[in-house]
Amino acid sequence: MKILLLSDIDNLGWLGDIVEVKDGYARNYLVPQGLGTIPTDANIKSIAKEKVKRAEQRIAELNRLRKAAEAVEGAEAVIAAKCNQQGHLFGSVSPAEIADNLRQQGFEVADEVVKLSEHIKEIGTYPNVTLKFNAEVKVKVTVVVVPTEDSDYTAPVAEVTAPEPKAVSDVEDVEESQASEKTEEA
Repeated sequence: MKILLLSDIDNLGWLGDIVEVKDGYARNYLVPQGLGTIPTDANIKSIAKEKVKRAEQRIAELNRLRKAAEAVEGAEAVIAAKCNQQGHLFGSVSPAEIADNLRQQGFEVADEVVKLSEHIKEIGTYPNVTLKFNAEVKVKVTVVVVPTEDSDYTAPVAEVTAPEPKAVSDVEDVEESQASEKTEEA
């Protein structure tokens, strides 16, 4: 069934678009909610001005989102979270926490913009967190999760191997070679 959209609907179309939908979706949802109507010449003409106005608003909004995305691209959100000794968090870092941290830094980021591919449940750096402002505007930010001061976390210590002590004979050989070089120079 063809429907004339009276409002912008995600994943379906914009105001003024004529779209093909299933009969039940049109009869039971779109028309009763006032989101769509039967596309007649009179209906199309009645929303023509609104369609132009809404298109201009979408362009302005897209430009605003692009500017916000350019500003936040490559930013780093540092989140402090309580964890155990191994670095496992008690809970996980939510998109709302990331968005709040970015807002505190002065970026224009809504909670629903942050898209996590997996739950963040450990201390560490997560370099590829996506911010999806809309279908066209996506950027990456880095999220660094650090333990809170009252956490029991102890950072793993990298093993440092001390250089092996030189044998006395090696030291004597080096001294002898240096002494022979000095006598050759003279």
